[in-house]
Amino acid sequence: MKIVMVASEARPFCKTGGLADVVYSLSKELAVLGEDVSIILPFYDSVRRQLVNEPLKKAASFNTHMSWRKQTVDVYQVKRDGINYFLIENRQYFERGHIYGDFDDGERFAFFAMAVKEFLLTKSLYPSIIHVHDWQAGMLPCLLKTDAICHKKFAKTKFVFTIHNPAFQGMMPKFTLGDFYNLSDDLFDNGSVRFNDQVSTLKAGIVYSDKITTVSPTHHLELLTPEGGMGLDTILRYREWDFCGILNGIDYLEFNPNSDQQIAMPYTEDKLVSAKKANRETLMRQFNLKNNSKGPLFSLVTRITWQKGFDIIFPAIEDLVNRGASIFMLGSGESQYEQRWEELRKKYPDRIGLYIGHSDALAHKVYAASDFFIMPSLFEPCGLGQMIAQRYGTLPIVRRTGGLKDSVICYNGNNAETSNGFGFDAYSVEEMKRTANYAYDVYQDKKLLHRLMKNAMLTDNSWQKSTQEYLKLYNQLIK
Repeated sequence: MKIVMVASEARPFCKTGGLADVVYSLSKELAVLGEDVSIILPFYDSVRRQLVNEPLKKAASFNTHMSWRKQTVDVYQVKRDGINYFLIENRQYFERGHIYGDFDDGERFAFFAMAVKEFLLTKSLYPSIIHVHDWQAGMLPCLLKTDAICHKKFAKTKFVFTIHNPAFQGMMPKFTLGDFYNLSDDLFDNGSVRFNDQVSTLKAGIVYSDKITTVSPTHHLELLTPEGGMGLDTILRYREWDFCGILNGIDYLEFNPNSDQQIAMPYTEDKLVSAKKANRETLMRQFNLKNNSKGPLFSLVTRITWQKGFDIIFPAIEDLVNRGASIFMLGSGESQYEQRWEELRKKYPDRIGLYIGHSDALAHKVYAASDFFIMPSLFEPCGLGQMIAQRYGTLPIVRRTGGLKDSVICYNGNNAETSNGFGFDAYSVEEMKRTANYAYDVYQDKKLLHRLMKNAMLTDNSWQKSTQEYLKLYNQLIK
């Protein structure tokens, strides 16, 4: 089966969050199973720097028209892990030193969608499946289905659209339909792409794709409700029979505590106790923290943003430190929360470690060193941090929402044989404190603690099961 993924980011070349992990890991697993998989990405300057010493093959060259704009497009090809990557070059739009956050993001990714359309036509690339991810590429199924020539050429192609983060909906004024996409206002007037009186590329993806997925079964159900749907519930209920949730996995080759060369002591579940101790001591020394083995190490590896629950995290942090715990925070994001972390680090310099920024190598060290991983998100479509933590025998503390509910079996005092973390339901300071303190109490019972940690390490969060579900979905479409 020929499968084309279209996304704004994918490892190993560009990543800001879980989207990049999912697109890459799913594609890699599909390639291992013998499928013909390609990923189409923007050719960001950060990608160019990684390929500076590699001869690139030019796959195509053509013109893309966006209303009055005429852009010459070169597309380059590179292969990694059995996947063909096609990189859409435009220095004006994609050489900015970052991926998102510009005032013209709508125009930038409209160009990307338009260039992908032309590239597919230029290469006569008519795959069985085009799998589109999030708002940045969400208009592509509409572009191909409403164009008379494309409609014929892609008659046998089926479209899958995955919603990774419904909070970002690709909202743009009505005039952008013609100005960016060369489309008629009729698509706005008849409601096909209209959402809250604007054009929404996320809605376009939902309306024009043959199947819609999101990244966990629980999040699928949440999106169908007024409370959790972020305004999309009515649209998704209209497509309910074509909508499902498939839980993401993690890359077991990258996240393998037994062969991880980035941690002080690699380990299996049989060496968990001594390895946790060694990895913790190394991390504590690196950041000049007091290594109090009588108290647990709680960690966070995350974007520092309101969605991740920082409003209820901070009061719990002080409680835990005052009981004797240590805390490590790795991430970056919103300035008010970064500032609060800096204040806490200054207040407890030998108990709170802080790294503002992104470091894959350090993240591995933190997962391996920690006892508990804090992730009480306000909403979480899937989440990967809790799965990575489990892989390293670190017990997640989560709010039971979205993929956190689907991937963490919460300890309740009676299920030590199956549980692999801790959790609560209500988004409140009181529940966060109660659950974190409960985890602290469990830490004192080393036999129970190590039973739960082993359960976590033995949890199957690999991509194999999820990939089979996607293959089943693809095959249903093309049969």
